[in-house]
Amino acid sequence: MPDSLNLPERLKSSIRTRVVRVFNDVDRGQAPVLRSDHALFAPGSVVWRVHGDVGAMMVGGIASLLLQMLHPAVLAGVWDHSNFRRDMHGRLRRTARFIAETTYADRTQAEAAIATVRRVHDYVSGTLPDGTPYTANDPALLAWVHVTETSSFLDAWIRYGEPLMSLAEQDRYFAQMAQVGEALGAHPLPRSRAEARDLIARMRSQLKVDARTREVARLILSGNSTSALGDAPRKLATQAAIDLLPDWARRMHGLSVSTLGKPLVRAGTFGVAQTLRWAFR
Repeated sequence: MPDSLNLPERLKSSIRTRVVRVFNDVDRGQAPVLRSDHALFAPGSVVWRVHGDVGAMMVGGIASLLLQMLHPAVLAGVWDHSNFRRDMHGRLRRTARFIAETTYADRTQAEAAIATVRRVHDYVSGTLPDGTPYTANDPALLAWVHVTETSSFLDAWIRYGEPLMSLAEQDRYFAQMAQVGEALGAHPLPRSRAEARDLIARMRSQLKVDARTREVARLILSGNSTSALGDAPRKLATQAAIDLLPDWARRMHGLSVSTLGKPLVRAGTFGVAQTLRWAFR
């Protein structure tokens, strides 16, 4: 009887352990980022609220990668200077950790994480297949990565966490996150929902899909990076990410969620998100 009384706590612990393994290389001693009262953003800020939801962040993270890879120069930087084809999980872990450090860690740790990314970008440059040079420190490319991440994270949070989030709070999220984008060298930076939409609209003429884009999208959607969560949550996360994309981006990738399947994807993802909130509460 005592064991049966502890079943909910054992289940919570099992879920937390799986999630921690997704986002941290625990086999090498990596532990989750600790929350600090002296972070870049104050406890209780809208950034803390949006980034604190595991389910929504997974969906938003996958969607943001699919958007980012539509820019040939961003794709080339990953293709030419990354081992993502052998270690997509590792790449996503590093991205997730950067988000966690710049959101929750002590300001000194957050600033060190930003400085590390800037140093890495110093060595990322090359030439596109059409001969156009690129560099990861290009402020416009950094702005594209920034706006796709922030828009996707916020859209996922609104869909699965706070559907009645006010426009003022959405604007506040973009304004706060501009602090990280600015530290990374991104320009121009959206400081409101309207500015984010305008920036994405202006960048659309530079986006394209080729064989390399399709290969990266296949790896992102294959689910190896979230396999520790189980097959059903993994499939839901990828379908929910596709569903979260703007219509034009889905068309470019040749992806879709059926009209009949969409309610099931959203209901299932909401259920997973609620379960994760329960486990971490």
